[in-house]
Formats: sequence, C-alpha cells, structure tokens
Amino acid sequence: MRPLHILFALTCAVTWGFVFVAIRWGLDELPPLLFVALRFVVCLPLLFLVGLKPPAPWRFIIGIGLFMGVLQFGFLFTGIRLGMPAGLASLVIQSQAFFTVILAVVMMGDRPGPRRIAGMLLAFAGLAVIATELQGGGTRAGLLLVLAAGLSWAVSNIVTKRAQATDAFALMVWVSVVPPIPLLLGSMLLEGTEGFQALGSLSWTGIFAVLYNGFGAHILGFGLWSWLLRHNPASRVAPFSLLVPVFGMSFAALFLGETLTPLKLAACGIVLAGLALTVIPARASTAAPVSPQRT
Repeated sequence: MRPLHILFALTCAVTWGFVFVAIRWGLDELPPLLFVALRFVVCLPLLFLVGLKPPAPWRFIIGIGLFMGVLQFGFLFTGIRLGMPAGLASLVIQSQAFFTVILAVVMMGDRPGPRRIAGMLLAFAGLAVIATELQGGGTRAGLLLVLAAGLSWAVSNIVTKRAQATDAFALMVWVSVVPPIPLLLGSMLLEGTEGFQALGSLSWTGIFAVLYNGFGAHILGFGLWSWLLRHNPASRVAPFSLLVPVFGMSFAALFLGETLTPLKLAACGIVLAGLALTVIPARASTAAPVSPQRT
C-alpha cells in the first residue's frame, strides 16, 4: 500500500478506537437501536452537499446500509448495552478482518500469500492473548452479538468493494438513508417509547456521542475505509482494523477507567508485528530490477 493509503487506514483505526468510548457514553442515555438510528439521521442533511444522485447502484447502497448500518451497529451497540466492556468490544469486533479475508477468497478470488496469512495468524495470536487477559467482561449474549457485528461488517466490506463507488464520501452519506427507518421501527417495537422521551434530556456528552458516531466514525471513518477498499484488495485493507482494539483499549483505559495491564500492552505489540508482516511488502530480490514506486 502507498504511504498515503496507510495514513488513511491509521486515521480510520484511531477514529474507530475512540468511538467505543463515545458509544459507552451514549448508551448511558439512549437505548441501543435508537442510538444507532440517530447516528445516521444526523448525516442526512449532507445529502444536499453531495448531491441527489447516488454514487453507486441502489442494490449496493441498500446492501451496505443493511449489513453495516442496521446489523453491524445494531448488534454492536446492543452487545455493549448487555454488558460487553468497550475495550473488549473493540477487540471482538475485529473478527471482521478474518471474516473479510475468508469472504474475499471465496467470493472475489483474492489470494493472500503466505506472508500475509502468517501476519494475520500472528495478529490473531495477539488478539487471543488480549482476550485471555480480560477478566469476566461481557455476557454470553453480548459476546455473540459483537461477533455477529464482526461478520456483518465483513459482508459490508465485500459489498462496498463490489460497489466501486466513484465518491466514497457520498457513498457513506447515501448509505445513511437506509438504516433509520428499520432501526426506528425496531426501537419502537423492542425498546418502547422511553428512549424517545430521553431525547429531550440529552446531556452535552450524549449529544457529542451521537455527533461523533455520525460524522466522525461513519462519514470520516467509513468514507476513508470505502475509498481504501476501492483502491486496494480487501484482504490488504482489512488487517488495519486490528489496530482498532489497540487504540480502543487505550482510550477505554484513559476515559472509562478500564485496566490496561503489561500483558495487554505486550499483546498489542504482537498485533502490531502481525499487521506489519501483513501489509508491508517483502524486500525485493536484489537479482530483479526494482520499479520506481508511484506516489
């Protein structure tokens, strides 16, 4: 990957790392499905900025909106509400990286080489060490829901790759059209009307949580992510999400008081090593001419 692409991928990881803190703050004031719906509602006025012509066929916009907007975040927010700590959730949802590689191989013909496979396995080992160090976090239902969120994200990655949208920012704005109605209906059926009544008493922290989820994590984060998927193989982009739990657990420790032990720090180093092995190309053979890299 080019240096600029790597910088964009790191920006996604930092943005998504902090969003788990914002989710926890927002869930203190709003039920999960209503919270997710608001995440996308606040983005709708941007339609007038990007124009009223969709940047991709509707089947892709609807597919991304359902798998990413409704399922991924519906599962994730509900899982955290049921007891998954923010740091642990930032780890478990990165199962999407492995789901994405598997789906890319099966559905798109991607062929990750031995070096990238080894890097993924090393990163997975680091995530496994982190998981064993986290004590008693989360209910069984919460864990299963966050895993389901990771699978939904992986499907969304594949649909996004196939969409080949000409404008990633516009794509994320248009995707925001899809989730609000099913999520609001789901909130009314499953969460009742108390959540809607809470809208009138949102604190500044709750408002920030909604706006950060909408404009920071969704428009900026997924806009850059979609652009990266358009310009790179899905199996090369997906491993960068393994940095999210590194930032996520650090931010959770700083803002939520979650414990960050030396073993967790060491495991994060393993994840970084696996990521480097996955995304940094091997040194070219001295016997072969080296082509100049375009920037």
